[in-house]
Amino acid sequence: MSKGLEGNANRGVRELGAEEKVGWDEVTQGVVLHSFVGESKNAAFLKPEERVYNDFNSYTATVASWRVIKPIYNRDICIDCQNCWVWCPDTSIISRDKQMLGIDYDHCKGCGVCVEVCPTNPKSLLMFNEAADNDAELENWPVKEKKAK
Repeated sequence: MSKGLEGNANRGVRELGAEEKVGWDEVTQGVVLHSFVGESKNAAFLKPEERVYNDFNSYTATVASWRVIKPIYNRDICIDCQNCWVWCPDTSIISRDKQMLGIDYDHCKGCGVCVEVCPTNPKSLLMFNEAADNDAELENWPVKEKKAK
C-alpha cells in the first residue's frame, strides 16, 4: 500500500451496528477510543484519506445500509457555494479547495439537509430512492423554472 492511502484501505469495511453492543451502564468507565493508529499530532493537517484510522472509527465504518433515499449531485448546476458542506450533519459532502466533488455514500444517511440548503434553481442536489441509478437520474434532471410575470 502506498503512503497516503491508509485511510482509503479501510474505508467502509465495517457496517456500523453489526458489532455486539453493550448498554450505557455496561461501558467501562474512563474508556478512551483513539481515532488514529499511532501518533496523531499532525492529523489535522492531513486530508481524511491520508490519515491512518483505528478499526473502531466512524471513518472506517459504513452506515449506507441505513439509508432509504439518497442525494444525487449534478456538477453542471452546482455553484460551489459550500452550503451543503457546511450543513451536512455527517460530513458526507466531499469538497476540496472550496469545490464540491461529490457525496460520501458510505456515511450519508439520506437526511436531505444538503438538498434543503442548496440555493440553485434547479437544485444541484436532489433526493432519490436508494436503488435509483445516478446516471439515469442525471439524464432526467429538472430544468430551470421560469418566474411567472
